[in-house]
Amino acid sequence: MKKQGIFPGILFIGVGVYFLLQQFDLPFVKQLLTWPSILLIIGLAFLFQSYLGHDSGAVFPGALLVGLGIHFHSIVIFANWPTHWAMFTLIVGLSFLILYLRTKRDGLVPAIILLIISGFGFFSSDLMHWFVSILDIFEGFWPILLIALGVYLIFRRK
Repeated sequence: MKKQGIFPGILFIGVGVYFLLQQFDLPFVKQLLTWPSILLIIGLAFLFQSYLGHDSGAVFPGALLVGLGIHFHSIVIFANWPTHWAMFTLIVGLSFLILYLRTKRDGLVPAIILLIISGFGFFSSDLMHWFVSILDIFEGFWPILLIALGVYLIFRRK
């Protein structure tokens, strides 16, 4: 049975702690009192709703917001944190993977696709050049291939 009061309760506690800490002049906390912390608070509220309230629909937005909050904090905190576009596909892919691990039915295919795209983005600029050169060959035909793939996915039998 889903408990509905967990999300707003955690959200109010998190926002309250956020604004209470802003009133104190703590040097090590100043970095954490920025807008990515709001993403973390909302994401954690979703995750608590998911796990304590038995609401699997809150897993994906929770994991996504926590991932984005961690990413934006890490850009400032760690000098070598990647700012590459593949970080966003990685975060979304990991969110789908966490959804799959929680539900055992939803999110595995998008997780795999996005994690593969992230891998290509991070680790192989040479492979991306190769992929782009293949796309150049099929420049006029690739939209037709995408349409055919979409039609196949819609009408295939399970």
